[in-house]
Amino acid sequence: MSDTVEVLRVEGLCKHFPVKSGILKSTTGWIKAVNGVSFSARRGETLGLVGESGCGKSTTGRCILRLLEPTSGRILFSGTDVGSLAPNELRNIRKRLQMIFQDPYASLNPRMSVAQNIGEPLLIHGLVKTRKQRDEKVSVLLESVGLNPDYIHRFPFEFSGGQHQRIGIARALAVEPELIIADEPVSALDVSVQAQIINLLQDLRGKFGLTYIFIAHDLSVVKHISDRIAVMYLGSIVELAGKKTLFDNPLHPYTQSLLSAVPIPVPSQKRNRIVLQGDIPSSLNLPSGCIFHTRCPKAMDICSEVVPKATEKENGHRVSCLLYS
Repeated sequence: MSDTVEVLRVEGLCKHFPVKSGILKSTTGWIKAVNGVSFSARRGETLGLVGESGCGKSTTGRCILRLLEPTSGRILFSGTDVGSLAPNELRNIRKRLQMIFQDPYASLNPRMSVAQNIGEPLLIHGLVKTRKQRDEKVSVLLESVGLNPDYIHRFPFEFSGGQHQRIGIARALAVEPELIIADEPVSALDVSVQAQIINLLQDLRGKFGLTYIFIAHDLSVVKHISDRIAVMYLGSIVELAGKKTLFDNPLHPYTQSLLSAVPIPVPSQKRNRIVLQGDIPSSLNLPSGCIFHTRCPKAMDICSEVVPKATEKENGHRVSCLLYS
């Protein structure tokens, strides 16, 4: 369970990528991948970040770790402004901030053994001094993620996809972080393996007191693991609430359409499917006013002119929609 201590606060985060063309490669426009995102995460909680592909979820996660440099905004980790840190200061704080990557195959070096892949962060941060110490630590980490400690001298090609992701999780745990950003960690895995990895992440959160930012597009997975859920569309958060509140009483039309597409396990039950019209607009040329008005079934004339502000309804339920302003 989470407590009231705020571990992470993101304020007005923007990440814009330049579009260059011509012989001189001059900038002709900007792709607004993340455009004014704000949220916080409390110690011990899992905050789900959901939305369609290309909405800016992964870019947000990479900006938090400064794997990508934000265009503007502030990222506060335990009160420290991550964006203002020099490279040597950033290395120190990265012991407390780690990431689990989406592709378990590509995230491991195929030429390095399991001991080397997991043990590299230990060496970089000076947490072990000898190979023996490294191997002992790696063996403990493998056990903690449900793998045989004898695997430390094997190579990535000898493992299945689920085992690859367990190794990636062990590597993230190696430096004893406080916050882990899980970037769609189960999307490349079989459904049965997905459940095992999700349960493992929940067990590790309780065992080590971790905080997760869990990025995904599968609402069923997010509902299972998250305490609160933020819904993103075209680089902005349109709704944020506790998972029960969000699933029982979604306010934003985009959230309502996403939830209407979630399969129902009981065939006798029926749900009104909300089918959105049109295509997702380009991040290079965002719509005026509300970014969702071009596809919204409840759009009004004013929606194309006025940008909705985030409005808090109750119990931290925040929505950006003119219907509730």
